Amino acid sequence: QVQLMESGGGSVQAGESLRLSCAANATEYTYNTHFMGWFRQPPGKEREGVASISPRESIIYYNDAVRGRFTISRDNAKNMLYLQMNGLKPEDTAMYYCAATSKRAGTWWRDSSRWNYWGQGTQVTVSS
Repeated sequence: QVQLMESGGGSVQAGESLRLSCAANATEYTYNTHFMGWFRQPPGKEREGVASISPRESIIYYNDAVRGRFTISRDNAKNMLYLQMNGLKPEDTAMYYCAATSKRAGTWWRDSSRWNYWGQGTQVTVSS
């Protein structure tokens, strides 16, 4: 069982940065054996994968829309997941969710239905 809680969202101007955090309430073993991911859901649109990372950070996936601007990372000693977002654009405006899965994420990683655990979300708003 994994409980997730996001923080760090807010309202910024285009070009600015934000760092999202996700705290996982789970045993260290459980957290360290789960793929972690960030998803986002813009207003009126479907949820989409932003980035995901393997337990030992050896495998990382990015949505092409954020590659080069966003960086996903994790601190397994603290059961934490992060998303550093630089060069924010108005189209990045969305509710951002942290997710976890016990499966080995592959090319299906953007499919939100295959992730087991979700946080409540944190809002990111970018104005031009």
